[in-house]
Amino acid sequence: MNRRGNIATGFVAKSDPDGYNVLIAANNLATNEALFDSMPFNAEKDLEPVALVGYSPLILVVQPQFVAKTVKDLVDMAKATPDKLTFASAGAGTSGHLAAEIFKQVTGIQALHVPYKGGAQAMVDIIAGRVSFMFVDPVQGMPQIRANQLRPVAVSSRERRVLLPDVPTVTEAGFPGVEATVWWGFLVPAGTPKEIVSRLNKEIDLALADQKVKDSLREMGAVVKGGSPEDFRAFIKSETERWGNIIRAAKIKAE
Repeated sequence: MNRRGNIATGFVAKSDPDGYNVLIAANNLATNEALFDSMPFNAEKDLEPVALVGYSPLILVVQPQFVAKTVKDLVDMAKATPDKLTFASAGAGTSGHLAAEIFKQVTGIQALHVPYKGGAQAMVDIIAGRVSFMFVDPVQGMPQIRANQLRPVAVSSRERRVLLPDVPTVTEAGFPGVEATVWWGFLVPAGTPKEIVSRLNKEIDLALADQKVKDSLREMGAVVKGGSPEDFRAFIKSETERWGNIIRAAKIKAE
Protein backbone atom coordinates (compact mmCIF):
# COMPACT_ATOMS: atom_id res chain seq x y z
CA MET A 1 0.00 0.00 0.00
CA ASN A 2 2.82 2.41 0.82
CA ARG A 3 4.57 1.75 -2.50
CA ARG A 4 1.35 2.13 -4.51
CA GLY A 5 0.74 5.38 -2.67
CA ASN A 6 4.16 6.59 -3.74
CA ILE A 7 3.39 5.85 -7.39
CA ALA A 8 0.09 7.72 -7.32
CA THR A 9 1.52 10.64 -5.38
CA GLY A 10 4.52 10.88 -7.68
CA PHE A 11 2.25 10.93 -10.72
CA VAL A 12 0.28 13.90 -9.37
CA ALA A 13 3.41 15.67 -8.15
CA LYS A 14 4.80 15.62 -11.71
CA SER A 15 1.49 16.54 -13.39
CA ASP A 16 0.57 19.91 -14.85
CA PRO A 17 -0.29 22.45 -12.12
CA ASP A 18 -3.53 23.44 -13.81
CA GLY A 19 -6.06 22.66 -11.08
CA TYR A 20 -7.32 19.54 -12.82
CA ASN A 21 -4.77 17.20 -11.29
CA VAL A 22 -5.77 16.64 -7.68
CA LEU A 23 -4.52 14.09 -5.15
CA ILE A 24 -6.43 12.80 -2.16
CA ALA A 25 -3.67 11.66 0.16
CA ALA A 26 -3.62 9.77 3.44
CA ASN A 27 -1.26 9.64 6.39
CA ASN A 28 1.37 7.67 4.44
CA LEU A 29 2.26 11.03 2.89
CA ALA A 30 3.76 11.89 6.29
CA THR A 31 5.37 8.52 7.00
CA ASN A 32 6.85 7.29 3.72
CA GLU A 33 9.77 9.72 3.74
CA ALA A 34 11.14 7.94 6.82
CA LEU A 35 10.06 4.45 5.71
CA PHE A 36 11.80 4.47 2.31
CA ASP A 37 15.47 5.07 1.54
CA SER A 38 14.50 7.04 -1.58
CA MET A 39 11.32 8.67 -2.83
CA PRO A 40 10.16 9.59 -6.38
CA PHE A 41 9.07 13.02 -5.15
CA ASN A 42 9.57 15.55 -2.38
CA ALA A 43 6.22 16.00 -0.65
CA GLU A 44 7.07 19.42 0.78
CA LYS A 45 8.44 20.88 -2.45
CA ASP A 46 6.41 19.06 -5.12
CA LEU A 47 2.91 19.27 -3.65
CA GLU A 48 0.66 22.10 -2.55
CA PRO A 49 -1.77 21.38 0.33
CA VAL A 50 -5.40 22.35 -0.33
CA ALA A 51 -7.54 21.09 2.56
CA LEU A 52 -7.61 18.50 5.32
CA VAL A 53 -10.80 16.44 5.08
CA GLY A 54 -10.60 14.78 8.49
CA TYR A 55 -9.11 11.99 10.54
CA SER A 56 -10.13 8.79 12.32
CA PRO A 57 -8.53 7.61 15.58
CA LEU A 58 -7.50 3.95 15.49
CA ILE A 59 -9.18 1.37 17.69
CA LEU A 60 -7.34 -1.26 19.73
CA VAL A 61 -9.23 -4.53 19.19
CA VAL A 62 -9.00 -8.17 20.26
CA GLN A 63 -11.05 -11.29 19.63
CA PRO A 64 -14.18 -11.34 21.86
CA GLN A 65 -12.93 -14.41 23.75
CA PHE A 66 -9.46 -12.99 24.34
CA VAL A 67 -8.59 -13.15 28.04
CA ALA A 68 -7.47 -9.52 28.40
CA LYS A 69 -10.51 -7.27 28.86
CA THR A 70 -8.79 -3.91 29.40
CA VAL A 71 -5.61 -2.12 28.36
CA LYS A 72 -4.16 -2.82 31.81
CA ASP A 73 -4.98 -6.52 31.41
CA LEU A 74 -3.16 -6.53 28.07
CA VAL A 75 -0.12 -4.74 29.49
CA ASP A 76 0.02 -7.01 32.54
CA MET A 77 -0.21 -10.07 30.29
CA ALA A 78 2.60 -8.80 28.08
CA LYS A 79 4.86 -8.13 31.05
CA ALA A 80 4.12 -11.49 32.64
CA THR A 81 4.72 -13.40 29.39
CA PRO A 82 6.90 -11.12 27.21
CA ASP A 83 7.28 -13.69 24.42
CA LYS A 84 3.59 -14.49 24.10
CA LEU A 85 1.77 -11.47 22.67
CA THR A 86 1.57 -10.73 18.95
CA PHE A 87 -0.05 -7.93 17.00
CA ALA A 88 -1.27 -7.81 13.41
CA SER A 89 -0.99 -5.05 10.85
CA ALA A 90 -1.67 -4.52 7.16
CA GLY A 91 2.09 -4.32 6.61
CA ALA A 92 5.31 -2.75 7.87
CA GLY A 93 4.96 1.00 8.29
CA THR A 94 1.18 1.09 8.01
CA SER A 95 -0.92 3.07 10.47
CA GLY A 96 -1.81 0.01 12.53
CA HIS A 97 1.83 -1.01 12.82
CA LEU A 98 2.96 2.46 13.88
CA ALA A 99 0.14 2.78 16.41
CA ALA A 100 1.23 -0.50 18.00
CA GLU A 101 4.83 0.72 18.12
CA ILE A 102 3.71 3.82 20.04
CA PHE A 103 1.69 1.57 22.33
CA LYS A 104 4.76 -0.57 23.00
CA GLN A 105 6.92 2.48 23.70
CA VAL A 106 4.43 4.08 26.09
CA THR A 107 3.54 0.90 27.99
CA GLY A 108 7.01 -0.63 27.96
CA ILE A 109 5.79 -3.98 26.68
CA GLN A 110 7.14 -6.35 24.06
CA ALA A 111 4.96 -7.89 21.36
CA LEU A 112 5.83 -9.61 18.10
CA HIS A 113 4.75 -7.78 14.95
CA VAL A 114 2.95 -9.99 12.41
CA PRO A 115 2.68 -8.03 9.15
CA TYR A 116 0.19 -9.07 6.46
CA LYS A 117 -0.16 -8.15 2.79
CA GLY A 118 -3.20 -6.03 3.51
CA GLY A 119 -5.83 -5.29 6.12
CA ALA A 120 -8.26 -8.00 4.99
CA GLN A 121 -5.83 -10.83 5.70
CA ALA A 122 -4.88 -9.34 9.05
CA MET A 123 -8.55 -9.01 9.95
CA VAL A 124 -9.18 -12.69 9.27
CA ASP A 125 -6.48 -13.75 11.71
CA ILE A 126 -7.37 -11.32 14.50
CA ILE A 127 -10.99 -12.51 14.30
CA ALA A 128 -9.80 -16.11 14.41
CA GLY A 129 -7.60 -15.37 17.43
CA ARG A 130 -4.34 -16.26 15.71
CA VAL A 131 -2.85 -12.93 16.83
CA SER A 132 -3.35 -11.14 20.14
CA PHE A 133 -4.35 -7.59 19.19
CA MET A 134 -4.51 -5.05 16.41
CA PHE A 135 -5.02 -1.33 15.88
CA VAL A 136 -7.66 -0.79 13.18
CA ASP A 137 -9.28 2.27 11.65
CA PRO A 138 -13.06 2.59 12.14
CA VAL A 139 -13.86 2.10 8.45
CA GLN A 140 -12.13 -1.26 8.56
CA GLY A 141 -13.07 -2.34 12.06
CA MET A 142 -16.55 -1.06 12.90
CA PRO A 143 -18.47 -3.65 10.81
CA GLN A 144 -16.70 -6.47 12.70
CA ILE A 145 -17.18 -4.71 16.03
CA ARG A 146 -20.91 -4.29 15.35
CA ALA A 147 -21.10 -7.96 14.38
CA ASN A 148 -19.37 -8.93 17.67
CA GLN A 149 -16.48 -10.48 15.76
CA LEU A 150 -14.05 -8.06 17.40
CA ARG A 151 -14.07 -6.44 20.83
CA PRO A 152 -12.85 -2.85 21.17
CA VAL A 153 -10.52 -2.35 24.12
CA ALA A 154 -9.60 1.34 23.72
CA VAL A 155 -9.42 4.17 21.20
CA SER A 156 -6.22 6.04 20.38
CA SER A 157 -7.57 9.57 20.72
CA ARG A 158 -7.69 12.25 23.41
CA GLU A 159 -11.46 11.90 23.81
CA ARG A 160 -13.93 9.05 23.50
CA ARG A 161 -15.53 8.57 20.10
CA VAL A 162 -19.24 8.96 19.31
CA LEU A 163 -19.35 5.56 17.61
CA LEU A 164 -17.96 3.86 20.74
CA PRO A 165 -19.05 5.99 23.70
CA ASP A 166 -18.46 3.20 26.24
CA VAL A 167 -14.93 2.44 25.09
CA PRO A 168 -12.20 4.34 27.00
CA THR A 169 -9.23 6.06 25.45
CA VAL A 170 -5.79 4.58 26.01
CA THR A 171 -5.04 7.70 28.06
CA GLU A 172 -8.05 7.03 30.30
CA ALA A 173 -6.71 3.52 30.76
CA GLY A 174 -3.60 5.03 32.31
CA PHE A 175 -1.22 5.32 29.35
CA PRO A 176 -1.18 8.87 27.96
CA GLY A 177 0.53 9.53 24.65
CA VAL A 178 -0.93 6.75 22.53
CA GLU A 179 -2.63 8.84 19.87
CA ALA A 180 -2.75 7.54 16.31
CA THR A 181 -5.05 8.32 13.41
CA VAL A 182 -5.60 7.78 9.74
CA TRP A 183 -6.30 11.02 7.88
CA TRP A 184 -7.17 12.27 4.42
CA GLY A 185 -6.66 15.51 2.55
CA PHE A 186 -6.46 17.11 -0.90
CA LEU A 187 -3.26 18.33 -2.55
CA VAL A 188 -2.27 19.60 -6.00
CA PRO A 189 1.06 19.88 -7.83
CA ALA A 190 3.35 22.66 -6.65
CA GLY A 191 3.02 25.70 -8.84
CA THR A 192 -0.75 25.50 -9.09
CA PRO A 193 -1.96 29.13 -9.14
CA LYS A 194 -2.97 30.43 -5.72
CA GLU A 195 -6.41 31.46 -6.95
CA ILE A 196 -7.10 27.88 -8.04
CA VAL A 197 -5.87 26.48 -4.70
CA SER A 198 -8.09 29.00 -2.91
CA ARG A 199 -11.13 28.08 -5.03
CA LEU A 200 -10.60 24.36 -4.47
CA ASN A 201 -10.21 24.95 -0.74
CA LYS A 202 -13.42 26.97 -0.61
CA GLU A 203 -15.42 24.30 -2.44
CA ILE A 204 -14.04 21.48 -0.29
CA ASP A 205 -14.83 23.40 2.90
CA LEU A 206 -18.37 24.04 1.62
CA ALA A 207 -18.82 20.33 0.93
CA LEU A 208 -17.51 19.41 4.39
CA ALA A 209 -20.00 21.85 5.93
CA ASP A 210 -22.91 20.04 4.28
CA GLN A 211 -24.82 18.09 6.92
CA LYS A 212 -25.20 14.96 4.77
CA VAL A 213 -21.48 14.89 4.07
CA LYS A 214 -20.65 15.43 7.74
CA ASP A 215 -23.06 12.71 8.83
CA SER A 216 -21.65 10.28 6.28
CA LEU A 217 -18.06 10.89 7.37
CA ARG A 218 -18.92 10.70 11.05
CA GLU A 219 -20.75 7.41 10.48
CA MET A 220 -17.42 6.07 9.22
CA GLY A 221 -15.74 7.28 12.39
CA ALA A 222 -14.11 10.37 10.93
CA VAL A 223 -13.61 13.69 12.70
CA VAL A 224 -14.42 16.31 10.03
CA LYS A 225 -11.88 19.13 9.79
CA GLY A 226 -11.56 21.37 6.73
CA GLY A 227 -9.68 24.63 7.16
CA SER A 228 -7.16 26.62 5.14
CA PRO A 229 -4.29 25.33 2.98
CA GLU A 230 -1.92 26.81 5.57
CA ASP A 231 -3.64 24.78 8.31
CA PHE A 232 -3.17 21.61 6.29
CA ARG A 233 0.47 22.42 5.53
CA ALA A 234 1.21 22.84 9.24
CA PHE A 235 -0.63 19.60 10.00
CA ILE A 236 1.40 17.64 7.43
CA LYS A 237 4.66 19.09 8.79
CA SER A 238 3.72 18.15 12.35
CA GLU A 239 2.70 14.61 11.35
CA THR A 240 5.86 14.12 9.28
CA GLU A 241 8.11 15.13 12.19
CA ARG A 242 6.22 13.07 14.77
CA TRP A 243 6.00 9.85 12.78
CA GLY A 244 9.50 10.23 11.37
CA ASN A 245 10.92 10.25 14.89
CA ILE A 246 8.91 7.16 15.84
CA ILE A 247 9.86 5.27 12.67
CA ARG A 248 13.56 6.02 13.02
CA ALA A 249 13.57 5.17 16.73
CA ALA A 250 11.95 1.79 16.02
CA LYS A 251 14.13 1.28 12.91
CA ILE A 252 11.12 0.49 10.73
CA LYS A 253 11.46 0.13 6.97
CA ALA A 254 8.74 -0.49 4.41
CA GLU A 255 8.57 -3.95 2.91
